[in-house]
Amino acid sequence: MERSTYSQVHSIFHAAREYLNPILKNSKFRETGVLTPEEFVAAGDYLVYKCPTWQWGAGDQDKKRDYLPADKQYLITKNVPCLTRVKQMEYNEDDQEVGEDGFTITHNNYQKQEVADLDESELSAKMKTTNISSDIPDLDDIPDLDDDLEGLTYDLSITYDKYYQTPRMWLYGYDEQQRPLSGAQIFEDISQDHAKKTCTIEQHPHHNMTCASIHPCKHANVMKILLDHYENEVRVDQYLLLFLKFMSAMLPTIEYDFTASLE
Repeated sequence: MERSTYSQVHSIFHAAREYLNPILKNSKFRETGVLTPEEFVAAGDYLVYKCPTWQWGAGDQDKKRDYLPADKQYLITKNVPCLTRVKQMEYNEDDQEVGEDGFTITHNNYQKQEVADLDESELSAKMKTTNISSDIPDLDDIPDLDDDLEGLTYDLSITYDKYYQTPRMWLYGYDEQQRPLSGAQIFEDISQDHAKKTCTIEQHPHHNMTCASIHPCKHANVMKILLDHYENEVRVDQYLLLFLKFMSAMLPTIEYDFTASLE
C-alpha cells in the first residue's frame, strides 16, 4: 500500500477511535504522561504567556471539539523559519542515540538540548540547569543560506489528541514563493529516522487542509520519561514547553519558539 493511501486509511480509523474514546477526566500527568483536556488548555495558556509567537486558534465551526473551549481548540505559530534541511546537517554515529521507545535522538550542530540517554546522572543534572533559550543560535552567527531556503517557512500547530490523550504536532510548509510544500518536501525537514517511522500526512482535525503530523503513539511514554527525569520540577501547565523541547529532536531545523525556561 502506498504511503499516502495508508495515511488516509489510518486517519479515518484514528478519527473513529478518537471519537469513541471517552474523555479523560482525572489527571494522570505524573503517572503516565498524558493530559486531560483541561490540563491541555492550562498548558496552552502558559505557552502563549511565555512564548507569544504561539496563539490559540478556533478552527472551523463544524470541526469544534465540545470538550475544549470554542476559542481554544488548538495552538498555532506561523511563518516559522527553516534555516537548512536535515540532510544538509552533519551527523556522526556518536551524535545519535536510540531511546527506550525506538526514537532516535539526533544532536545537531546547533547544540540544542535534546532528549538523550535518560539514565545518565550527568545529563540529568545538565537538563535541570540548562536554560532552553541559551540553546537557540544567534541569527547573526548563522551562515548565509542558499536562495531556495531563504523563504522556507512553516505554520506549526498543536492539537489535543483525545485517543492518545496527548498533544499532537502538525506542520504546513511554504516555499520562498509561499507555495505549499509537498509531503515529501516537508519530510526533508524532519529527522529522517522519525520521518520514516512516525510521520504521516493527514487532514488537520480543525481545518479542511492536509498536513504532515508527528504521530502521537509514543508521546505519553517519552513525556513520562522526561517528567521522571525532572522529578517534581515540571508543573502540568509547563507541559507544552517540555513537549516542544522533545519535538525539537524530530524538527531540528525548524526554529519555533520554546525559549522559556522550565522555572
